[in-house]
Amino acid sequence: MVLNKIMDTLMNNGHGGKKFIGTVVLTKNNVIDHSALDRTVSHFSPKEVSLQLLSAVHADPAANGLKGKVGKEACLENEVTSSLPSLAPGDNAFNVTLDLDVSVGVPGALIVTNNHATEKFFLKTFTLKDVPDEGDIHFVCNSWIYPATKYDYDRVFFRNKSYLPSETPEPLRELREQELVNLRGNGKGERQEWDRVYDYAYYNDLGNPDKGQDYVRQILGGSSDFPYPRRGRTGRPPTETDANIESSMSLITSLNVYVPRDERFGHVKMADFLGYGLKSLAQGIFPALESYFGETPGEFSSFEEVYDLYKGGLKLPTTVVDNIEKNVPAELLQEMFKIDRGQFLKYPPPHVIKENKSGWRTDEEFGREMVAGVNPVVIRRLEEFPPKSTLDPKVYGDQTSKIIEDHIQSNLDGLGVFEALNNNKLFILDHHDSFMPYLRRINSTLTKTYASRTLLFLKDDGTLKPLAIELSLPHPNGDQYGAVSKVYTPSKEGVESAIWELAKAYVAVNDSGYHQLISHWLNTHAVIEPFVIATNRQLSALHPIHKLLQPHFRDTMNINALARQTLINAGGILEITEICYGNVSSRSKSPHGLRLLIEDYPYAVDGLEIWSAIKSWVEEYCSYFYKTDEIVQKDCELQAWWKELREVGHGDKKDELWWNKMQTREELIDSCTIMIWIASALHAAVNFGQYPYAGFLPNRPTLSRRFMPEKGTPEYEELQSDPEKGFLKTITPLLQTLIGVSLIEVLSRHTSDEVYLGQRDTPEWTSEGHSLQAFERFGKKLIQIEDNIMRRNNDVNLKNRVGPIKFPYTLLHPTSEKGVTAMGIPNSVSI
Repeated sequence: MVLNKIMDTLMNNGHGGKKFIGTVVLTKNNVIDHSALDRTVSHFSPKEVSLQLLSAVHADPAANGLKGKVGKEACLENEVTSSLPSLAPGDNAFNVTLDLDVSVGVPGALIVTNNHATEKFFLKTFTLKDVPDEGDIHFVCNSWIYPATKYDYDRVFFRNKSYLPSETPEPLRELREQELVNLRGNGKGERQEWDRVYDYAYYNDLGNPDKGQDYVRQILGGSSDFPYPRRGRTGRPPTETDANIESSMSLITSLNVYVPRDERFGHVKMADFLGYGLKSLAQGIFPALESYFGETPGEFSSFEEVYDLYKGGLKLPTTVVDNIEKNVPAELLQEMFKIDRGQFLKYPPPHVIKENKSGWRTDEEFGREMVAGVNPVVIRRLEEFPPKSTLDPKVYGDQTSKIIEDHIQSNLDGLGVFEALNNNKLFILDHHDSFMPYLRRINSTLTKTYASRTLLFLKDDGTLKPLAIELSLPHPNGDQYGAVSKVYTPSKEGVESAIWELAKAYVAVNDSGYHQLISHWLNTHAVIEPFVIATNRQLSALHPIHKLLQPHFRDTMNINALARQTLINAGGILEITEICYGNVSSRSKSPHGLRLLIEDYPYAVDGLEIWSAIKSWVEEYCSYFYKTDEIVQKDCELQAWWKELREVGHGDKKDELWWNKMQTREELIDSCTIMIWIASALHAAVNFGQYPYAGFLPNRPTLSRRFMPEKGTPEYEELQSDPEKGFLKTITPLLQTLIGVSLIEVLSRHTSDEVYLGQRDTPEWTSEGHSLQAFERFGKKLIQIEDNIMRRNNDVNLKNRVGPIKFPYTLLHPTSEKGVTAMGIPNSVSI
């Protein structure tokens, strides 16, 4: 037996043990936590860090047989000067000599103690080399280690071997359970920087009532009226005005909003750029531009002026640049905000206008972006004509569409309306019900917009032809009287052509808002966060499902916390998301092999291949550990995890029928597949096309400032005499364009150390050969999918793959270079 051979080796040493060399890889705090923007001096001393091995086979009699025998303590030695092949820039490697004696035997855990007074470091891996009949034993840690005085327990890490709870070696069982207790915390007090506690809270930190009524925001979560996923708890004290609202943080301190320490950014310079970039936008860029444009109101008067932003750039006055430089590091100005020494604010050309400046204006591109754009998840088959509403008629009256056969009949390529409907030729982009309940509130501000419905016809060549756009407002006499609607149809000439262009712009405003708040924020960022929390609270690092899912949680809590502090806390319309929260899991579950009604649907075609590859990988992985349904049912950690996810993390939806029971292997496989899909491919599809498609704001305006011009008004006359100027004075103004474009460029970037689907940041993430081989097959399948995507993009018969703008659909191409590339599927919701 392996154990006997190890014991023989140890006994033959003559001292009851043998010295083994281990290698620790870590990153010092000054490299990781501050980067180029805030250099600090490290006083790290390796002798202040000690390690102890803990047995997986021998219990400690002094601990009543519940804990493994602990080996002798050993300190880190001098730094390894010869470079290791796997050593990343900024990493440091140290050797340590450990006595592995008979009383310890095969090690299953590692205790790490940081005896520095103040110094912290990021522990990446520990490798014990050349253990008899075991070879190298790996411990994948990836955790911050603060001084020992910050913890009331030992910092323990387990070997990269998976165990179901019932199969855990007895000496490790208590440690496994205790580590989960540590991560759950007690749900009390304000969390500190060094804490590792995962707990839940409502979204009660979006407003600041202490600043006045205008800063009051609805609590999301915890009620049937405003259901919402849970977020990570910080424990900050309440506001003075409302004890149910968590107090806000100043802009200066907002980057330090609490998330469990190992969930924080800090691994690459780009992480700092993201955090400091968001703060700089709010603290430096926006106020300076707002002050300048407030004194000198600016408007684009033609599309050519907008195009110029991506050529020479916008020259800023010296006073504006000086104000910005006071608050924004020069490195950020040059790399992130493109403000050069000539005082020009420059932007790279978005993909939507790179090859064809005017292609975005065509009806064909308008339809194509519903299946190959940044929000390709909303369009659906029209099931009844005219379209009906799901809003409560007792509250909102008759909200049935006012589109009639006469509006669309002549544009159906010879088909009748109901013939086209029955032949699955009619589709709808429906933003009516999502926006109608909030239009009175929205339109009481400077924003003036509509709830929209867009009907489209599927042509024989696979493209979508817009048929009609319905723009609706609440009835002036009250909601109970229904909607006041007007229908617009395509036109190529005169003022009617300009009005049609505006109608499409109002649809884009709806779609932009829905995309950011629902498709992107709610259905990926917010939905995934409870899974991150529950997994760390209920599934041990030894659990195979923890190992499967952990890469898909990287940075999610941190980016969500930053978003709550700097992006979504003051928008005022986040409340529309709670009515759309609910059916995320069931909507995402689509088996590969179904027949697409729109065969040339780039997002769906590529997505189904990715989905199938993920499911095959998950099925192969899970089947290795769960041979029968009974094992699923008797896995105490798995059952506690699923119960907490349903009843707490997504507690407002715990009674929905689409939850599975987690009683079978198939339910486990489906659930894990859905989670991985949402965190990786779905998020990539709705995030990394933001700048490529919306970096040119006329293509996807984020707001509208006036209603559709009516005949006899000055606005109508302006639209008739100068259509471009009238269009630009209706949509996103100059200042908001500059800020919005800067923001989405930041959010559309890949970092240099991104880990993509089919990759792991540590080759030794598990010791199970079966899992490693299955993962390798998964990676090869994704490479094949990349080839398939490129082949489809080169097929001239698939007109939706490239479209009038000559921009191929690559948002679900698994890998990417760094930067804004419009491709690449990171493992997690990390930006």
